[in-house]
Amino acid sequence: MKAVCVFCGSNTGVLPEYRLAAEMLAREIVAQDLTLVYGGGKVGLMGVIGDTAMAAGGRVIGVTPRRLVEKEVAHAGLTELHVVESMHERKAMMAELSDAFIALPGGVGTFEEFFEVLTWSQLGFHAKPCGLLNVAGYYDQLLRFLDHSVEQGFIRREHRGIVLTDTEPARLLDQLDTFRMPAVTKWIDRASS
Repeated sequence: MKAVCVFCGSNTGVLPEYRLAAEMLAREIVAQDLTLVYGGGKVGLMGVIGDTAMAAGGRVIGVTPRRLVEKEVAHAGLTELHVVESMHERKAMMAELSDAFIALPGGVGTFEEFFEVLTWSQLGFHAKPCGLLNVAGYYDQLLRFLDHSVEQGFIRREHRGIVLTDTEPARLLDQLDTFRMPAVTKWIDRASS
């Protein structure tokens, strides 16, 4: 694992723990000599993680759509900033540049980005690990809902297991580094379905 993509909010949220977790994750990524790949913003948790990683001497790659550059929310002080034309291009480039994915607390955009790369894992388009940094219980209800989806037969238990989670950045990075994608045949590949 050489590069970790972090999805996170363009707001900082109401709890100070969210900002602290972004700072801790950024420092841990740098301490492990990993490259941080993220959405390239200078606002919210995106700005916190980018600023903290840069201040710690890390390599930080941002990927942002031109429209957000025009709105002046792109971070100009990164190691690299790739400007793309669409959100689709942004996500594709972030995935290409990364070996693993982490979602910090965030909103709809964070959820969408995380679930897209998770779906790619489930379908076998890549074998890159995906993790949730569950800060102050932020993802507790989502994790319960994923368990409910398993119980209701919409997610296979093996696929539920590819959602790694921890409350500590260092432990989550360790999980991502040692994770091996299980060999699970998706039901759409089975003739019996």
